[in-house]
Amino acid sequence: MTRNWDVALAALIGLLSVAFGAFAAHGMNDPKAIDWLRTASQYAGLHALAVSAVAALARGGFKVVRGTSAAFLIGVLLFSGSLVAMAFGAPRMLGAITPIRGLAFMVGWALVAVAAVRTKPAG
Repeated sequence: MTRNWDVALAALIGLLSVAFGAFAAHGMNDPKAIDWLRTASQYAGLHALAVSAVAALARGGFKVVRGTSAAFLIGVLLFSGSLVAMAFGAPRMLGAITPIRGLAFMVGWALVAVAAVRTKPAG
């Protein structure tokens, strides 16, 4: 995946995170569905920014570890996606595995930490 695809996907996820949040605020009546959409929106929006930041850092010479953006994007798809699916009627048992899917986010952040240690300070 090139950095441009990372940024394009991050922008799409950012757009969707706003849509999830708006739908939670204005389109749902079920309190649990509202909570799921809000959580999905928050995690998706935060990690859309993380993918954008990783792409910007890579352009600036930061030695990004391969797979960092992919881990964040997979986390959004699996973690936020499962919450959105449940909000729209998927079986609630899907929620039992949602935290496991959050591991992709943790992998992404661990890879950012590895990259930070590997990158020499500028100057």
